[in-house]
Amino acid sequence: MAGIYIHIPFCASRCIYCDFYSTVGLAVADRYVDAVVCEAGLRAHELAQETVRTLYVGGGTPSLLTADQWLRLVQGVGAAVDLSAMEEFTVEVNPDDVTDGLVQCLSSLGVNRVSMGVQSMVDDELRFINRRHTASQVVMAVQCIHEKGIDNVSLDLIYGIPGQTLASWQQSVARALSLDVKHISAYNLSYEPGTRLWQMREQGLLSEVDDEMCLAMYQSLCQTLSGSNFEHYEISNFALPGYHSQHNSAYWEGTPYLGLGAAAHSFDGHVRRYNPAHLKRYMKSLAAGKTVCEAERMEWWECYDEMVMVRLRTARGLDAAAVHKRFGDDVYRHLVTAAKPHEDRGLLHRVGDTYVLTPDGVMMSDAVIRDLMWDG
Repeated sequence: MAGIYIHIPFCASRCIYCDFYSTVGLAVADRYVDAVVCEAGLRAHELAQETVRTLYVGGGTPSLLTADQWLRLVQGVGAAVDLSAMEEFTVEVNPDDVTDGLVQCLSSLGVNRVSMGVQSMVDDELRFINRRHTASQVVMAVQCIHEKGIDNVSLDLIYGIPGQTLASWQQSVARALSLDVKHISAYNLSYEPGTRLWQMREQGLLSEVDDEMCLAMYQSLCQTLSGSNFEHYEISNFALPGYHSQHNSAYWEGTPYLGLGAAAHSFDGHVRRYNPAHLKRYMKSLAAGKTVCEAERMEWWECYDEMVMVRLRTARGLDAAAVHKRFGDDVYRHLVTAAKPHEDRGLLHRVGDTYVLTPDGVMMSDAVIRDLMWDG
């Protein structure tokens, strides 16, 4: 099986924390859609006749595209790649973009999962991070999506926002749960170089939420969602039974995927390909009928490190027998030796051949994963 990711780099405004590749404005959106469709045709062979099970359109803000642009995008990619076996079609949306017309359009094109960038259900926090929507717009957007027959809705939330309290975070989680969503992703706010958030911290214009409070927020999240029957299937992802993100889960299992669009990445199990984070260069190349992606063959130790990193973040854990089979005796011995101190500290638990992070280990996941890596 395989997946396809399409990057839509357009935003109406930029959030202060975001370092994803995006540009404000839609002036070249038509040309960009044409470029993505062209790229799909030129690179479809990279899927090596793998069956495409998932399609994910992210950004940026894909919900800014018009109905005509959506139609040309999906039909164009579908003409290049067989999507007849697709099981999950996810589109990222902003709450304030959601209208009856948009949802009807997406549903008619086969979208059956919507990932909504909410971040908070507290208006003061939303204003601080420069989100365009209000908490009430989130409620209306989810209701609209449900009414149009798409029941698989995921909400993204952020904890550790300056000024956020444990009580306000718990309010956001509770309000999200009240909307009958099937999936919640929650991320600790990160300060990425070059973002407005980073600059504000460097200028002393804000105070970070301390690690102890962020930990309390995360623990509260886990407890609340567990009590609502959500499965904690990856460090930052929670879902009701049967509603795990198939697309993201495939990433974590090392499934091949094709990335289309500016700044999109692809992986076939051995080679990573990536498009430049440069809109004009991307479109100019595709307008001339040429792909612009660069390729990088991964070294064996890079493959091992990535396997450790992504598998240990999941509830399924890291299969030591699979490591042994793929990388041999030396790497297997390294893994077992490096894991032992963390087992002794109660951060890792080995069940048969599988290493799984304990609840305490999840809190220390970066350190544990780093120690198990070959170049750690």
